[in-house]
Amino acid sequence: MFSSEDEFLTFLQSHRFVYQRSEHPAVFTCEEAEQHYPDVSAVSTKNLFLCDKKARRFFLAVTTCQKSVDLSSLAETLGVPHLRFASEENLMRLLGVTRGSVTMMGLANDTEHKVGLWLDKEIWQAEKFLCHPLVNTATLVLSKSEMERFFQVTGHSINFF
Repeated sequence: MFSSEDEFLTFLQSHRFVYQRSEHPAVFTCEEAEQHYPDVSAVSTKNLFLCDKKARRFFLAVTTCQKSVDLSSLAETLGVPHLRFASEENLMRLLGVTRGSVTMMGLANDTEHKVGLWLDKEIWQAEKFLCHPLVNTATLVLSKSEMERFFQVTGHSINFF
């Protein structure tokens, strides 16, 4: 598990990922993040770390910051009777991040593939994405092709909602 941003960036560099990185003050909400976006056309993602009622199945649901997510409707799409936000303990254990730093990049820490990746099909039309590099004090810009390659490298299949 990557325990620091530096370790994670070394992982990206070792796999020759192309990205831009910008630093900013800690952000905990989409609204705060908007104030520090890099000047580039890219989707700012809202990342929801969810689980079923008994915390046996885990999901990372990703949409745009401008959308709200109906958990009941999403649960139906994911094929579970009930969804809730997973605990901070499970967030750290499975993705290696804390609240406010939830990111698709955390899947690099999910080496046992216990977290299902679910992307909003509308955002997948974009060419670039903004993601935290495991911390909420920096933002990465990655192209769609780099994101696809990241999911391949980490062994995560993309599901759409």
